[in-house]
Amino acid sequence: MSHILTRALSAFGLGLLLLLPAAGLFNANIQYAHADELEVDDFFGEDFTDNTGLGQSDLKSTIGNLINVFLGFLGIIAVLIVLMGGFKWMTAGGNDDKVGEAKRLLVAGIIGLAIILSAYAISSFVLTSVLEASQ
Repeated sequence: MSHILTRALSAFGLGLLLLLPAAGLFNANIQYAHADELEVDDFFGEDFTDNTGLGQSDLKSTIGNLINVFLGFLGIIAVLIVLMGGFKWMTAGGNDDKVGEAKRLLVAGIIGLAIILSAYAISSFVLTSVLEASQ
């Protein structure tokens, strides 16, 4: 019996949630906002970039910044893997299987850090070269 009552109350609550917004549509005191037509200057003018905080940097700089942020997140993940491996080793309690898993995590984290640092160095060199060549 309680199962049927629970389902009925759930259906009633869901129906009420769906009908509440529709009840506001029939209110005669609602004031609607009307938007002005957009012009090209609204998107490419100085005011748009100032108000939105998007900035005026070129595409190459933006891509370089995105690559740096992405590599930074990967570096954080690699450091967390190294920390997790160290924690597993410290809490292994002499169990050879847990120590072996911790060693694998440490090696994987250090290799990941080496790859990420190499990718950062290469992308930094390439982006600097591209930016200097295009100016």
